[in-house]
Amino acid sequence: MKRKRLDRDKNWGFQHFPYYQTRVDVEGFRGLVSLIELADGEYYYWDFPKAGKVAVCGKGMRWLQMVPEDRNHMITVKYLPEGKVLQGKKLPNAVSVWYVDMIEGVEYDEDGVAIFVDKYLDVIFTPQGDVKIDDRDELDAAYMSGELTKTQYENALAEGELVIQELCGDVEATEQLCARVLEYILEKIRTGEVRKYDK
Repeated sequence: MKRKRLDRDKNWGFQHFPYYQTRVDVEGFRGLVSLIELADGEYYYWDFPKAGKVAVCGKGMRWLQMVPEDRNHMITVKYLPEGKVLQGKKLPNAVSVWYVDMIEGVEYDEDGVAIFVDKYLDVIFTPQGDVKIDDRDELDAAYMSGELTKTQYENALAEGELVIQELCGDVEATEQLCARVLEYILEKIRTGEVRKYDK
């Protein structure tokens, strides 16, 4: 299984962007949370049947990453720049897309940055109702090669189904939950209570 740092230093080349990481306990969520603020960079887009062309990376965007306790997934919420117009509405923190990784667990690097152990399967969804299962082929290949046990494989599939039911089933509630977490961590950053990791 792949190990990926939450600061995404190797996966997306985010070497020079502010990265914050803390524990969070708010209504509806308890667990590890990190925030990447994209201070620069060209825009990169994904296409969806319902949402159309969606920004996933670019100057002014924020990536909120949430690892709930006692669950085996990590949610990445990709926020558009503040004041962005979405579906004719000007929103302060508009979600462009959610990307949920099924994980085996979380570890910590020597500098304290969290690392998630990726179990390949992903669920991607948008506020407009798109839902996509991604990298099922990689999950199957990992199981067939013996990299994953039958239990790990079945757990990844079961976790993916729970994500679809719980997070995709009520997108408005998911958006409200993520907004509470974002508001919490931004306030803690403002008051200096959340560590900023030098990159």
